[in-house]
Amino acid sequence: MTTTAPESDVRRHELAAFLRSRRERITPEQVGLPRGARRRTPGLRREEVAQLAAVGVTWYTWLEQAREIQVSPQVLDAIARALLLDSSERTHLFSLAGASDPAPNAECPSITAGLRTMLEQLDPVPACVMNSRYDILAYNRTYGRLFCDLDALSPADRNCLWLSFCNEDWRASAVDIDEVNRTMAAKFRASMADHLAEPAWKALLKRLETDSPAFRSVWARHEVVDQGSRVKFIRNPHVGLLHLEHTNLWLGPSAGPRLVACVPIDADSRERLEQLYALAPVAA
Repeated sequence: MTTTAPESDVRRHELAAFLRSRRERITPEQVGLPRGARRRTPGLRREEVAQLAAVGVTWYTWLEQAREIQVSPQVLDAIARALLLDSSERTHLFSLAGASDPAPNAECPSITAGLRTMLEQLDPVPACVMNSRYDILAYNRTYGRLFCDLDALSPADRNCLWLSFCNEDWRASAVDIDEVNRTMAAKFRASMADHLAEPAWKALLKRLETDSPAFRSVWARHEVVDQGSRVKFIRNPHVGLLHLEHTNLWLGPSAGPRLVACVPIDADSRERLEQLYALAPVAA
């Protein structure tokens, strides 16, 4: 039977308070969970953090209650990822727990003010920041209207893979959509090899298999492809056909977030991107 640590165990109580504070700042939408109609808890519930980290609810609850339990570095690593801790917060977590970080250079794909400014400066070249799960974490004005109206979508739906298989506007904009989707699914499978047990990845896969028969067919092929640059044709409903080079700039390890830019190949495409930028609404 576990007991709550005495008040003199400052580090354990500080760990409990730190975990609660990080949990309460995260919205369900940030981690791909439904909000639900009767949510009273600010941020995530304890059971949601446990689900995201693939640990027992009781075990995680005991951590927040400052119980006298031992926790492995692997569990702390999973909790750090579930709570979207940045590098400083991650270091603090392991320090409070008195454990060695198994991945000390792990970075959370957080979007800084400087990175948002960089995206804005790239306009009218469409650009976004995307993680290896194809979640669109941030985007500039032109990218927001390149395939569809991203501003009109909920954050949970801003995932390139799901949009490419399930959103009709996005699908209509991509020339040779079947080949594009086959390649994207193969890249997703290659990336998922390092995340097979993570709830957010499993939830996206389940959603795709539920919503798209085409995805189920492609997924059954078990194809894998590495990330890389390629030339694309985009048929935008506002400005017409665009010839773009899809390029990746990695913001950390190759399994982490990347800045994606769609650079015009020719003068006509450049001019049409400038027209699209002028048509896109300015963010409030």
